[in-house]
Amino acid sequence: MHHLLADEGCEPFLLDELTRAHPAAMHQADGPRWITTTARLDAPLVFSRQALPNAQRLDIASINAWAEKLLWAVLEALPEGQPWRLHIIPCYGQGTAGLNRCELIKTAFRDRLQKKRRTLLRTLEVTEAPFLAETSLIQLYLTAPDQGILSVTIAPLPHQLRHNLWTFARGELPVAVDKSAPSRAFAKLVEAEQRLGLSIANGESVVDLGASPGSWSYVALNRGARVTAVDRSPLRDDLMRNRRLTFVQGDAFKFKPEATVDWLICDVIAAPERNMGLLTEWVREHYARRFIVTIKFKGHAEYAILDQLKAELPALCSEFYLTRLCANKNEACAFGVVA
Repeated sequence: MHHLLADEGCEPFLLDELTRAHPAAMHQADGPRWITTTARLDAPLVFSRQALPNAQRLDIASINAWAEKLLWAVLEALPEGQPWRLHIIPCYGQGTAGLNRCELIKTAFRDRLQKKRRTLLRTLEVTEAPFLAETSLIQLYLTAPDQGILSVTIAPLPHQLRHNLWTFARGELPVAVDKSAPSRAFAKLVEAEQRLGLSIANGESVVDLGASPGSWSYVALNRGARVTAVDRSPLRDDLMRNRRLTFVQGDAFKFKPEATVDWLICDVIAAPERNMGLLTEWVREHYARRFIVTIKFKGHAEYAILDQLKAELPALCSEFYLTRLCANKNEACAFGVVA
């Protein structure tokens, strides 16, 4: 049995998504934001914030008892000499009580592990880098002081399920802040890069479709990339003066590069069908090696259209992600690497 932590307020849409993809699988709401399912977790689930594979619900009263349960789960499952990560996260209350309790459990657990098998502490990683095939993940989510969900995911499963099982605790990232950017939209690009585990780099070629006022071009230029920005309206003046920016005034949906570029980035405001069609064409024609594209919606009824991307794009990509970013509003973001 798996548990999914739904994106805030998105439990109904995650249930719909599961129903369409796995009509025979059992799934049910299991408290606010939690979904219990037997569905497979290897295809992207847009409205799932984090997956807890093979999870079990626990009722445990004390901090020491939580630490003891966690200790034996780790000792029985983790292979020696391989990297592993640990998330102990509160999912209840509004203050610091949950955080404090989780820290106390973590301390008590580490003390026990130090005595029982200190070699495992040497391979415990504190990082948000993408999972390697050798990486295991232990997750404990407290849903109340005396209740929680424990998931022990042994390598290579975290790497195999990386499109739903994030390296970030709760699957969440803080929304980036940069008051120098033309708009807050830049945060979407930064978050997608972090989730993909790849960033626009110095000297790379980037096409930014629907670029104005220039927040995504701003990020790429600051990284040292060469940017072709396409829009009917110009970008902010300082970006237009940048020697590494080429501005093409015109229709973003009609632009085609003369040669394959390193990145397609696109946050253009358009109907979801148009953005999905644009992305599919760019991937099929190998116009770009990597892509980050926002899919925008007017209403909830349009969400089901994302099933088309799930059906078509994975076979054309070596990496394909489709999720609702923390920085997204009524949007989803597709990002990945073309095969």
